[in-house]
Amino acid sequence: MTLSRARALVAAVLTLAAAAASSPQEKTVKDDVGNVFILGAPPRRIVSLAPNITEILFALGLGENIVGVTRYCDYPIEALSKGKIGGFIDPDVERIKALDPDLVIAYRGNPWDVLNRLAALRLPVFILDIGTRIEAVPHAVEKIGSVVQKEAEAGRLIQTLTGMYQKNIEALTPVTARPTVFLNLQGRGLMTCGRTSYLHDLLERAKGENIAGRIGQQWFEYSRERFIEDNPEIIVILSKSEADFARARDWYKNQPGFESVRAVKSGRIYHLDENSASRFGPRLYDAFAALARLIHPEQFRNSVTDNSLPKFGLNLRVIISTPTEL
Repeated sequence: MTLSRARALVAAVLTLAAAAASSPQEKTVKDDVGNVFILGAPPRRIVSLAPNITEILFALGLGENIVGVTRYCDYPIEALSKGKIGGFIDPDVERIKALDPDLVIAYRGNPWDVLNRLAALRLPVFILDIGTRIEAVPHAVEKIGSVVQKEAEAGRLIQTLTGMYQKNIEALTPVTARPTVFLNLQGRGLMTCGRTSYLHDLLERAKGENIAGRIGQQWFEYSRERFIEDNPEIIVILSKSEADFARARDWYKNQPGFESVRAVKSGRIYHLDENSASRFGPRLYDAFAALARLIHPEQFRNSVTDNSLPKFGLNLRVIISTPTEL
């Protein structure tokens, strides 16, 4: 079945069900592919099909209502105790059905054949299909807040996120010089991101210059020769732990020819938490704040311990530590 036909069937099944149950007094909400949902009683049993959705649901205070998550949903720690329904690209329809959810929230990248089967079982599937920039996070929060009937909580979360973002943008306003940056996915050689990646966008907003930004790909292997020639001032390594980061940092220090690279010579090799930086949830704002501080620490001298900037799980003291402090 083609993608367009799958989308159409999902939408048709859910829209017909909504129309059958609707009345003039009932409120409705549409998901990102046009499915219409009737807002009756707030959902009590929610299945999340993506880690960023799980994080948003917890941020809205719905942890107790979540009955199923993917095996990759590991934040907050309470998500680990929830029932597992498979992975992001291989969710198990039978497991989801057995959980008897009154709402399933899906994200782009979940297989359309699975969503089609869930819809055919008359399970309400709310689909998010949003952009690839940080502005996509408030959109997702707003949409989820609407369908779970937590509009006030969603509004407060969006206000907090946007306020946090604006404080960082304002701190960067005086910056004119953009240091060159190489962003590396730990454990995969010189794997980096090009201009079509959302992480390239975050780097640009943090007033850094991505040395791989001229390449129109999301992720790819950078050549050693080009890396040495481009001579970045800063290396940012996405890794899952400080121990993983330390190993990656030492790898750079011990590679023949890398000793001449400015970032290696100066020790400006930094750790960015891969978990938070890879998800379109509230912690992506933490990742942006961390990047801004890594690239332009001079603009945040008095705000390293500033409690006025909310954090959604990322420890900025660890993130901005220099290699000698780890």
